[in-house]
Amino acid sequence: MITSPYDKYRQSSVQTSNPAQLVIMLYDGAIRFIKTAIAGIQQQDIEKTNLNLGKAQTIISELMSTLDQSYDVSKNLFSLYEYTNYLLIEANIQRDESKAEEAVGYLSELRETWIQASKIVASQGE
Repeated sequence: MITSPYDKYRQSSVQTSNPAQLVIMLYDGAIRFIKTAIAGIQQQDIEKTNLNLGKAQTIISELMSTLDQSYDVSKNLFSLYEYTNYLLIEANIQRDESKAEEAVGYLSELRETWIQASKIVASQGE
C-alpha cells in the first residue's frame, strides 16, 4: 500500500503518462542511477556503485525488451542499448567513471531525441 504523498504522485504520473513520457521517465531514472553510481566510484563506495549501476542496467534491459523489432531503428537502438549496458558492466568491474559518463552521454542524447519526437507528435495531434 502506497502511503507517502510522493509515492502516490509518482504512481499517478506513471499511470497517466503516454508511451513517450514513460520512455523519457526511464531515461531519467537510468541517468540518475548512473550519476549516483559515479558519485559512488568517486567515494570508493562499492555497494553504492554496484547497486545503482545494476538499477540502470535493469532499466536498459527494459528498454531493450520493449523494442518493436519490425523497425530498422529498433535494431539500431537495441545495439546502442546493448553497448550502453556493456559500458555499465565495464564501469562497475573497473570502477571507471569515464565508461559510466559515456553511458550517460548516450542516454542523455536519446532522452533529448524522445523529447523532440514527443513534441512533434503532440503538435500533429492539435
